[in-house]
Amino acid sequence: PLVGLDGRLSLMQALGRSLRQHSDIFGTGPARPGNLVDYCLQQAQGNTLPAPLILRTILLGMGSIWPGRIEMLGVNLGDVWVHSALTGDQLADGGLVPFHKLSQWLTYSLMEPLQELGVTVSEVDQLTGLAEYRNGGLCLDLGLLELRDPTIAQSPQPPGSEVIVEWRALTVSALEAIANEIRKTLGYTPTEFPLANVLEGGTWAAGRKIAKEKRPNGAPPLQIASDGTVF
Repeated sequence: PLVGLDGRLSLMQALGRSLRQHSDIFGTGPARPGNLVDYCLQQAQGNTLPAPLILRTILLGMGSIWPGRIEMLGVNLGDVWVHSALTGDQLADGGLVPFHKLSQWLTYSLMEPLQELGVTVSEVDQLTGLAEYRNGGLCLDLGLLELRDPTIAQSPQPPGSEVIVEWRALTVSALEAIANEIRKTLGYTPTEFPLANVLEGGTWAAGRKIAKEKRPNGAPPLQIASDGTVF
């Protein structure tokens, strides 16, 4: 069965509403997700488009589709969570942990077609690694990260639980360290071997492979009570 079917259906319905609401990005007659590429092409300066601008466009155009998230000044923050180790009010920068995993994944995915259209995507290093369960599972399964309380792995955890938020945050940091070691070994610079290469051809696939070796169903080492809108 498809995990989080109801959540995914609601997400598609919310996406349809968002497309109509943001005609400046997705066009009219009818509004289409593919028009996002045309919008990005219009934003390019001298055939150069910063990756953070692509992400910002995605967040503006699709940020409202994520259900039950933290809001600030009436804006749905999406894949942003709270952890008690951070000080400050949860609606201030000091108390929030942003991931934007699916939005960044879409940003990475848009880079190749934009590049094929002659656009140079700059500032790719301003994006982070993807805080998802294959990358994070790799870190746990190989012992790079360890659970302080192993019993946590015995029951499903909601995406907003502190153990999941902490796991995802540590995964982002670990991916940077892994990328640096790979570049050092291969003799590449971050420009020559960006983080996207590490994710696509390395950590995600490796995380899936080791999960299959360790668990017959290929599940991640931490059980996630997912509704299909985060993982």
